[in-house]
Amino acid sequence: MNDRILALFEESPDAYVSGAEISRRLGVSRTAIWKHIEELRSSGYTFEASPRKGYRLLSKPAKWQLTELLAGLKTKVLGRKVHLFDEVDSTQTIAHKLVASGAEEGTLVLAEMQTAGRGRMGRAWHSPAGKGIWMSLVLKPRIPVYFMPQLTLLCAVALCRAIGQTCAVDVGIKWPNDLLIGGKKISGILLESSGEDERLKYVIAGIGISANLLVEDYPEALRPIATSLAIASGSLISREKLVQTFLFEFEELYALYLEKGFAPIRLLWEAQSVTLHRPIRTMTPQGPIEGIAEGLDDSGALTVLTPAGERIKVFSGDIELR
Repeated sequence: MNDRILALFEESPDAYVSGAEISRRLGVSRTAIWKHIEELRSSGYTFEASPRKGYRLLSKPAKWQLTELLAGLKTKVLGRKVHLFDEVDSTQTIAHKLVASGAEEGTLVLAEMQTAGRGRMGRAWHSPAGKGIWMSLVLKPRIPVYFMPQLTLLCAVALCRAIGQTCAVDVGIKWPNDLLIGGKKISGILLESSGEDERLKYVIAGIGISANLLVEDYPEALRPIATSLAIASGSLISREKLVQTFLFEFEELYALYLEKGFAPIRLLWEAQSVTLHRPIRTMTPQGPIEGIAEGLDDSGALTVLTPAGERIKVFSGDIELR
């Protein structure tokens, strides 16, 4: 039915098509037409609705330009093998399957749309078609399992640097790995791994970037807390350029990390943080903690100075900026 509706709009480019006309020609109710229009909107199509004129198709979802993406890569390993999908449940799930089939380090999974995109702590991630960057990157670092949180912080630094180079926005990192613009979230990072004998076999770095979403692309519940690079900058961004820049930044920092350890990454993270030197609140297994976020320790844990003068290390969880 969605294809049949789109075919009607293709017959009359840039023109309004009334709900009554669509209903008559397709033999379905106007309520059903509205539901299908909403489905198409969630898939990345943009419509203008007029009470008297009907609907007008304004734009179709963008498609990844894989040739352009590969041609502009400056990396040696990362992103040299790309698996591109129109729709997946989650790029993380695909990446795990590819590793099981022998995928090499640097393998990148991209999707136009995720139906079950996931973030940290099992949360859903809003991933409409053609609007964002939904990707997973295969890594195979020879480091202990307990160092994996450091890779999460490294990923956040690389993405923050890449966005700063490609978009006219002021972006910062909220511990441990959320990227914010004006207090609203534009990206999330989820690392999943498999280890053996306390060493990592592989890591899947899942990155979701709200690139070209408009306000109407977000559910009402997300609008107060989420934004996109397009909304913040006032113009659409090249998804290919941002991925190219991110992979280059990540590869450079990854090599630095494997050679020099976490210390230089920690300094870069602290310089780009919007968490440090301000009051925060977080929940831990021992209960809530409030205090001033001071910095990162050698493992990547957040050091919090409480009103009682006690310094507590927070290793995981969400924090609330006060």
